[in-house]
Amino acid sequence: MLWVKSFHIIFMVAWFAGLFYMPRLFVYHAQAEDTISKERFKIMERKLYFGIMTPCMLITLGLGLWLWGGYRIGFGSGWMHAKLFLVAVLVAQHVYLGKLMNDFKHDRNRHSHVFYRWLNEIPTLPALIGIVILVVVKPF
Repeated sequence: MLWVKSFHIIFMVAWFAGLFYMPRLFVYHAQAEDTISKERFKIMERKLYFGIMTPCMLITLGLGLWLWGGYRIGFGSGWMHAKLFLVAVLVAQHVYLGKLMNDFKHDRNRHSHVFYRWLNEIPTLPALIGIVILVVVKPF
């Protein structure tokens, strides 16, 4: 199970890297004015989302379920319910980033670079902090 836990953490870190980087790409994409740059960002966003983020999310979730069933810990614990809620928030964030990427793909972006700067940190950073504290400290 330690191997499963190790790979769960590795793929979670890679998924989070994408969750943090995708909005940063959107910042630059929203500021881009020339067609070449806009097309380059579309390619980068697509490759990040489908080539790295989505596979890492699916593997993270799969390994997390394996750990949850294998260790049988936290089934009735409040900390696990809170962690699962935060994971659901992250999955929703992931899906929302995919929607925004699709808007950029079809040249329908409606947000400024400032919006994406805020999206870069919220809710990803609080979810990361919350999940780590819940798993390590198990406060309730």
